[in-house]
Amino acid sequence: MSNNPTLTDYRIALTLTEVGSFRAASEALGMSPSALSRQLAALEALLGTRLFDRDTRNVAPTASGSAFARLAERMLNTAADVMEEFDAHLSASRGRLTIAGLPSVTAGLLPGLLKSFTEGHPGVDLRIVDALSGSVVEAIEAGQADIGFTAGTVSARLRLTFHPLLDDHFVAVGAPEGPLGEDRPYDMVELMEMPVIAMENGTSVRELLDGACQRSGCAMEPRFEVAHLATAGALVAEGLGIAILPTLTLPVLPMERLIQRPVRDFGAKRRIGLVHQPGRSLSPSAAAFLEHAKKNLPGLRLSQRGQTEPS
Repeated sequence: MSNNPTLTDYRIALTLTEVGSFRAASEALGMSPSALSRQLAALEALLGTRLFDRDTRNVAPTASGSAFARLAERMLNTAADVMEEFDAHLSASRGRLTIAGLPSVTAGLLPGLLKSFTEGHPGVDLRIVDALSGSVVEAIEAGQADIGFTAGTVSARLRLTFHPLLDDHFVAVGAPEGPLGEDRPYDMVELMEMPVIAMENGTSVRELLDGACQRSGCAMEPRFEVAHLATAGALVAEGLGIAILPTLTLPVLPMERLIQRPVRDFGAKRRIGLVHQPGRSLSPSAAAFLEHAKKNLPGLRLSQRGQTEPS
């Protein structure tokens, strides 16, 4: 048995103080007068003091009863505030949400999605973690992020629950005066004869590019390998080579100085989706964000400059 008063005890003390009658208090509390009397007696025994002087008609708080009623009001208000906050948590109107994501997603796709999400959930505190594909998976597994945007690589699918959202096509990007000067689709064999600026191993872009080379029967010997899209874009803009990248990455690049061309036989798309730990319930905020993404992202298409637009 608990050694502390219950919320029912606090309600009894406060109600009796306010109405001054066992009958009126029992009606307000939905209890019989005898049950109310027994619970009050148990409360007074627990506290070791008399809270109310009562006769057959009236009940009046003692000095200790008045003090306890004031504390009871504070406790009940606090309990109401706690439940209101918890209800807000359950409805995802408040809370915290950490989203990990590939740089191409966090820069090219996430801003618009977060804008519409925060309009409906203004009380959710958001934190964004930019990371490469492997690091997104690790952040989710380590509990450092609730949910993450990544490509549907083999590693991500084997280790996490993956919700596909959209497919991202690969294009070749180069300087206008470079080897992509002809406005036409290019084959992988042609592209691999050009100086290539490739993302480093461990990125989803590199994994898919290596697969495309294998399917085309050509080998890739990059002129440069870089870790960040901004670096790749700067090198391409200087005419140091071409890059083969997903369309979603283009907003990160200086496209006003670049051109893009279709890749005829790349043979794969980068499937973008949300991942989270398997077998674990999402927080209400994370679940709300997942549903928001499912509802809004399939209706987006990629424009020629890589910006997302309503379809």
